[in-house]
Amino acid sequence: MSEENKDPEDKAEGTFDKAKGKAKKFAEDAKESTKEAKEKAKESAKEAKEKAKEFAEETKESAKEFAQDTKEAASDFAEDAKKTANEFSEGVKGVTESDNKKILAGVLAIILGSLGIHKFILGYQKEGFILLGITIVGFVLSCVGVGVFMVWITGMIGLIEGIIYLTKSDEDFYNTYQVGKKPWF
Repeated sequence: MSEENKDPEDKAEGTFDKAKGKAKKFAEDAKESTKEAKEKAKESAKEAKEKAKEFAEETKESAKEFAQDTKEAASDFAEDAKKTANEFSEGVKGVTESDNKKILAGVLAIILGSLGIHKFILGYQKEGFILLGITIVGFVLSCVGVGVFMVWITGMIGLIEGIIYLTKSDEDFYNTYQVGKKPWF
């Protein structure tokens, strides 16, 4: 039969069948595309998981190496600190226990001269107590005004003695103040 002679119902049925076939084919194609997309997604996820594991292992190794380096650096620092502390304590012992206390006495005389500490270092207890006593009395009397003058005088004595100590040669200082026991200037 020709197209013209066909009944509209038959035409509609034919068109419906064609549309149904195309929709079925489209659904199958979509199903297959979804399946392929799922497989690709699984593969990508698997690859990402493997890369993440590799990265985690590399990071773990790097962290271990960093921790080891840090431990070694800390150990080296501790050893250096101990060594420096020992050298410093030996130097301090050398200055305070040596026969010649020139530098220690000179610096203390300049900084804390009014308190007489430099006199105590050199073994002059009587002179040290005199300077300390005058300074304390000066602080007590500082509200009167005379006390300021007393503190100033003891400070000047300390400053002058400190300069004298530091400008003398080691031998002169030792012979004058430690062997000769010259208590003032």
